[in-house]
Amino acid sequence: MANQSAGQFEQVVMTAILALREDAYGVTIHAKVQDLSGGKAVSLGAVYVTLDRLEDKGFIASRLSDPTPARGGRSKRCYRLQARGERALQESAATARRVWETLVDMWGKDWDQVREWAGGKRGRRPA
Repeated sequence: MANQSAGQFEQVVMTAILALREDAYGVTIHAKVQDLSGGKAVSLGAVYVTLDRLEDKGFIASRLSDPTPARGGRSKRCYRLQARGERALQESAATARRVWETLVDMWGKDWDQVREWAGGKRGRRPA
């Protein structure tokens, strides 16, 4: 399979799965994705379509949990990040960092205000 990259929304979904660990199933992933997206409305359907696409790419894997009485005897589909997904997420983070550092270098002090607004604590300043 060719080396595939992850789109921005796919990155957010994989980050949610990574953060949720053993509690990564549809509803919790959806809530975490909304949180990571700054509270933007995200449809549950968009999350499920993305989960299917990520699984097709080999970035994540899923399994059915044991049935639970709280769910009327139904199972949950739980997700976990695969090594391939971890690599794609690391590559995406490295690219984002390079973009961030370039913007800080280009915009200097003015960029510091945006960085503070975004909650960032690091960034190189121009010499």
